[in-house]
Amino acid sequence: MKRNTWQREAVRDALAENSGFVSAQALHAQLRDAGSTIGLATVYRTLTQFATGGEADSLQLDGESLYRACVTDRHHHHLICRNCGRTVEIEAEPVEAWAHSVAAEHGFSEPEHIVDVFGLCAECSARGASTSSPSTAPRG
Repeated sequence: MKRNTWQREAVRDALAENSGFVSAQALHAQLRDAGSTIGLATVYRTLTQFATGGEADSLQLDGESLYRACVTDRHHHHLICRNCGRTVEIEAEPVEAWAHSVAAEHGFSEPEHIVDVFGLCAECSARGASTSSPSTAPRG
């Protein structure tokens, strides 16, 4: 376990302030705007450690890593709005069963998988919003 430093706590707190996925650059800018002197490399390193340790979810979108503080510590999947970045954690038993079945069919054991479903949330759909990348979408 990594020791808690002020930098780790600052990244943890800033990540928790965002409801959706956020890039390391956006999180660094948020910290800098709040007066922090933390470096971008430290933000990247800390987010990677959080994702590896289960404290943060991560996903790749358009070649960029995005991060979000984990709401739950159990295995889950995400529904993500392509416009505003709103994220909902979901369980998907059919996906779990399918992953285990396909793995077993091919002689694999201990399957791991990541499922992120992108669409438009109800609010963005109602507004007729055009889609943009959640990495640049407003958070709320």
